[in-house]
Amino acid sequence: MRSTKAINAVERLKTRSGNPQYAAISLSGGLFYLVDRALAGEQKLSSPLRLDDFVAFVNALKPEKPRRVSKLDLAMDEQIKCSGKPRDPSTG
Repeated sequence: MRSTKAINAVERLKTRSGNPQYAAISLSGGLFYLVDRALAGEQKLSSPLRLDDFVAFVNALKPEKPRRVSKLDLAMDEQIKCSGKPRDPSTG
């Protein structure tokens, strides 16, 4: 189902924001819009969007936290950078 991608994006938004009141509304023609079902009623947060545009909009509302980088990750990145350089014959 194409709507699974939209629903998963809203579920990630709920987790990142801590607001379980977000919902994706599906329209005919493959369009979706985002609503916040707060206590004061349903508030429409976007206009009807195509699936990929909707997912991009939802992901931009509350971006994912950057992944934590360990010392080992940094050392591996440095090693990868150095592996592409030609070796200096004078160093052995």
